[in-house]
Amino acid sequence: MIRSFLSRTGQMALVIFGISVLVFCIFFATPGADPTARIAGRGASPQVMARIRAEYGFDRPLPVQYVRMMEKLFVTRDLTSFVNHGQKVVPEVVSAAPVTLSLVVWAAFFWVVGSLVIGVASAVLRDSWVDRLLMVLGLIGLSMPVFWLGEVINLFTQSRWHDTWLFRWVPPLGYVPLSQSPIGWAKSLLLPSLTLSVSFMGLYARILRSELLSAMGEDSIRTARAKGAGPARVWLWHGLRLSWLSYVSLFGLDFAQLLGGGALLTEVVFALPGVGRLTYQALATLDLPLIMATVMYAAVFVVIANALVDGLYALLDPRIRDGQHGR
Repeated sequence: MIRSFLSRTGQMALVIFGISVLVFCIFFATPGADPTARIAGRGASPQVMARIRAEYGFDRPLPVQYVRMMEKLFVTRDLTSFVNHGQKVVPEVVSAAPVTLSLVVWAAFFWVVGSLVIGVASAVLRDSWVDRLLMVLGLIGLSMPVFWLGEVINLFTQSRWHDTWLFRWVPPLGYVPLSQSPIGWAKSLLLPSLTLSVSFMGLYARILRSELLSAMGEDSIRTARAKGAGPARVWLWHGLRLSWLSYVSLFGLDFAQLLGGGALLTEVVFALPGVGRLTYQALATLDLPLIMATVMYAAVFVVIANALVDGLYALLDPRIRDGQHGR
């Protein structure tokens, strides 16, 4: 057990290290990415450029610059933006994280509940018109780009029909902190989270339907039916219990990916000041410290989620747990 834990921790550290080196190298290999010119301003003299290079350490070897940046990001946490001079990037990411967390939690609630209802109903009513209709709707939801759906929703709720009784309650674009107004917080996140959940709802419903239909051929299902278990218990208890491994593993990775900035398009369309929008702004200005902070934030979430999913898989599936003990 201890050996497995140490091995997993070492793998996580290597992945995070590799991602940080890759982002750092790509930035400095990008044409026109030299931050000295952006810090000095347009038309700066060579003397000013040389002074800024020395002040920020851009005249040092790249490995030294990398080590200094990692130290400022993880140890002293005083890494400052190359674009907004003097503004620390770690507090920016920390302040944006609750916005993204709120959005993703809401979206996860909607797509889990929706996919469970659609997936179970479609599996129970297999090959019926209801099954075909639900799967077509799921495919449509899976195919719609989230930015397009968000823009269409904004078109109707923010301009065309905003003054009608149907959408009069919709607040302006932006985010209302939970501490400021719980009701305003819920209203500001309802439509963005529904928009974000649509494609996941369609995907998870199709996966759950397939897993449920496959589980119906298992010996444990036939045994449950032979013991007199009703259809509801067979589908909702035994069937879901056999089908949730793929569902849980996919959910863990998707949830972490969205927390790490995967909700970028939704945050930009609905003007939510989350980690995704912060990443978009950093990429638009080629602000390396902010890019590094947001990417490392995302990498940590995804790597930890992957480790948790592997552990959960071992708990849920005795075959994996027995294999680990065997090693």
